[in-house]
Amino acid sequence: MESCLSVEREHEKVANKLDVVRGSSLSRLQAVIDQVESLKERIRQAPGDSFLSTSEYDAVKDLAREARDVVAVVSNDHKDIHASISKLGRTIDKSFQTEISGLCTDGVMFGEHSLLQLRTAIVEHLFREGKMEVGQALLHEAGISLPLEHIEKFADVNRILEALGRKEVEPALEWSIVHRCELAKQDSFLEFKLRKLKFIGLVSGGHTAEALAYAKVFGQFAPHYLTEIKHLMGSFLYCHKGLENSPYVHLLDPIHWTEAADLFAQNACKLMGLPLESSLAVSLLAGCVALPQLLQLKFMMAQKQISEIWSRDELPCEVNLGWERRYHSVFTCPILRQQTSDANPPVRLLCGHTISRDAMKKLVSHSRSHLFSDRAIERLKCPYCPVEMGENDVQQISF
Repeated sequence: MESCLSVEREHEKVANKLDVVRGSSLSRLQAVIDQVESLKERIRQAPGDSFLSTSEYDAVKDLAREARDVVAVVSNDHKDIHASISKLGRTIDKSFQTEISGLCTDGVMFGEHSLLQLRTAIVEHLFREGKMEVGQALLHEAGISLPLEHIEKFADVNRILEALGRKEVEPALEWSIVHRCELAKQDSFLEFKLRKLKFIGLVSGGHTAEALAYAKVFGQFAPHYLTEIKHLMGSFLYCHKGLENSPYVHLLDPIHWTEAADLFAQNACKLMGLPLESSLAVSLLAGCVALPQLLQLKFMMAQKQISEIWSRDELPCEVNLGWERRYHSVFTCPILRQQTSDANPPVRLLCGHTISRDAMKKLVSHSRSHLFSDRAIERLKCPYCPVEMGENDVQQISF
């Protein structure tokens, strides 16, 4: 982060200096141009004589000297700007490393399956951002096959989000009614939120009769939102005076439209089986957080002449992406004090205690050599309770 701030500071210095130099240079050059035009007009209007007068000759001489001085000043300013831009380039080179090939496993990003996943992620990101034409062009050129129904869903979502941005509630309300059953299974209050916005729009617009008739739709939401409905009904008292000068002015806060758009996007993504955030954006953010730490670790390992730290299918150090980037549970084996992975998954013992598979293997090996050496069946004892079991009684679990 400090590197980004350092580059940003240098960029601001260069941009400010460039603005100052541009303004001063243009004013100086324009002044010389105006003087040249004035002198040309003066000479043109002089009596027809093949020779310049003494005053005209002196004026041309003085103007040429002034033009040389202006060119020298502009040239010096250009040199200063060039030096500042060069300094900015050196700051960028110093703050960021462009060579990261040593951090990647060979062939990870160049296999056919990996390229297909990357292109699909880019297409879906473009669809999420509403760039439907660009996304469809890339879809065609990359030879990616997505169901037409899937693309149409993205188009509908973007159309509704644009409508909510214009404070038009009807498209989103129609969508919520069509998907009412699915939204009910998610315990979503999207429809109530949208109907609330429509009601507030009627009240704030002074449409008392329409608002009163529309209030009947809140009856179906009374069991869950009775307090909010009572609060909405109280706004009727200020229908003619205007909600702007009433205790209900908070109902006009634009944040309600932003919350409705976010809630709609969240519900729509769930129904489409997609995460709320773009996988491409999440991957980029994770890379921005992880790369500085990995580059620093690589530099330290190179100094100590330690190699082969990138050979496994896991990172050589822990990268904290924040709680908002945790998408699944993490289990640490209480025996080995190691986090489980695909190569070492968690297993459930017959008694209900959970450990890692490597720990279970160690317990089996210990039991074979000490506790049950006379038995043909490989058995183990739970390290936390007296229950004994066979190795076949252990079950692998997924969180």
